[in-house]
Amino acid sequence: MADPVKLCCMTCGQMNRFPADKLASGPKCGSCGDPLLEGRVAELDPATHDKATRNDSLPLVVDYWAPWCGPCRMMAPEFSKAAKILSGKARFAKINTQDHPKIAERARIQGIPALILYQNGREVARLAGARPAADITGFVTSKTHGMV
Repeated sequence: MADPVKLCCMTCGQMNRFPADKLASGPKCGSCGDPLLEGRVAELDPATHDKATRNDSLPLVVDYWAPWCGPCRMMAPEFSKAAKILSGKARFAKINTQDHPKIAERARIQGIPALILYQNGREVARLAGARPAADITGFVTSKTHGMV
């Protein structure tokens, strides 16, 4: 029997476990009822960022950005497209480095936009600079060895 999938609810921060074979059925948070895999980009706070990056079983791509950053704003629609393309296979989130500089410092962010791919509590890879959706999906797929 496969290990259960662990996902942090991006709305309430509650950790959820469910069987891997139920992934396609649209799992919902056991605490707040929000969908866990809806193909959109979630805005993270520091506590949810830490829980999700340390615990999520599925690939999690976090965009470290700031509202004053032109390339960050340019890439936002492409990041959203990538989230829809990989819906159910990877999750996408963003955190504002201007509002949460300690998170950026801890993640050793040296320039934005910066994408970090996490899985099973560890950093898998990084991608710097604004990218089109095809580059983002290719990055995730290649770094998860086709599992996505």
